[in-house]
Amino acid sequence: MNLFIILGAINAFLAVALGAFGAHGLEGKVTERMLEIWKTGVTYQMFHAGGLFVVAFLIDRFGGSGLLSTAGWSMTIGIILFSGSLYVLTLSGVKILGAITPLGGVAFLIGWALVIVAAMKA
Repeated sequence: MNLFIILGAINAFLAVALGAFGAHGLEGKVTERMLEIWKTGVTYQMFHAGGLFVVAFLIDRFGGSGLLSTAGWSMTIGIILFSGSLYVLTLSGVKILGAITPLGGVAFLIGWALVIVAAMKA
């Protein structure tokens, strides 16, 4: 069992579902600005669901590198913090939640940097 394939698939599924909810369930219920924020969350969630697949395939190809595993967890945390905070911000309007979003962005950057380092070491 490759946990990052499962996490990637779950996050891809959720990104499609949340994208559809935003397009059909939120239209007319939130401002256009909030809908754009929601779409940003969906986009980054889907990109990083793909990143989790990349991590899974690299682990399968090169072995269970600690760097790659940490990259996968960093991307997962990034999805939760970045996309999750944007979803909650859109639904609640609580602007302070925007302060959490950059932490998710940093987690994404760390994840990709670890993929780079792991690839250079392979």
